[in-house]
Amino acid sequence: MDLNKEIQSLAKANGVFYCGVADLSRAKEFIMQQGGSELGSYPYSISLGIHLFKDIVDRLPDRSQHSVALNYHHCYEITNHRLDIAASIVASYLQDKGYRVLPLPASKRIDDERLCASFSHKLGARLAGFGWIGKSCLLITPDHGPRVRWVSILTDAPLETSHTIMDSKCGNCNACVDICPVQAFTGHGFKEEEPREIRYDAHKCERYINSLGEGEKIKVCGMCLYVCPYGQKNRHLQN
Repeated sequence: MDLNKEIQSLAKANGVFYCGVADLSRAKEFIMQQGGSELGSYPYSISLGIHLFKDIVDRLPDRSQHSVALNYHHCYEITNHRLDIAASIVASYLQDKGYRVLPLPASKRIDDERLCASFSHKLGARLAGFGWIGKSCLLITPDHGPRVRWVSILTDAPLETSHTIMDSKCGNCNACVDICPVQAFTGHGFKEEEPREIRYDAHKCERYINSLGEGEKIKVCGMCLYVCPYGQKNRHLQN
């Protein structure tokens, strides 16, 4: 069994639905700008993805109900935890074989001004061929839309990479743009050379989430996640 198949088998055994490898050379400058030279020294990233529970995401329009918000928040947190565990297991396996590895947290911000993590999991998943960046700035997969959480492992292991990067299939759809409570999305399609601000006002989104409640009230939106047709069209097929 080759190394790619070995890590795919290991990831699947740990509950991972998506597992693929990206060549980071075409994004090295961006990676270094966001995460620094250490992250830029790794030639490959392994993307692991788990799709969220459909019945929980489907209830997001009723997120003002405490039980709905609680279920989504728990689903989000436990899925991130599952991804972190799976990434640690896969990374340990590669390290034991003598390769450099850097498993990155599924959901940890390092920059409160730019509102970003050290590495874009969506970038890794896109370069691994799993989907495209939608108008919501989420990674859209053909099978589950944006209803997928991601984690990344940076490595120098000589893995076979995907060379197929999907073109956007959003077309004229503006469902995520129209449903956003604070119009945080401009409707502008993704272009590699353009900054995120052309498409998305992350600070406006952040302020809205923070305004949703005080005390024990759970702050949940996720309407862009809910409304995407690629997430809704196959809902009856999701596990």
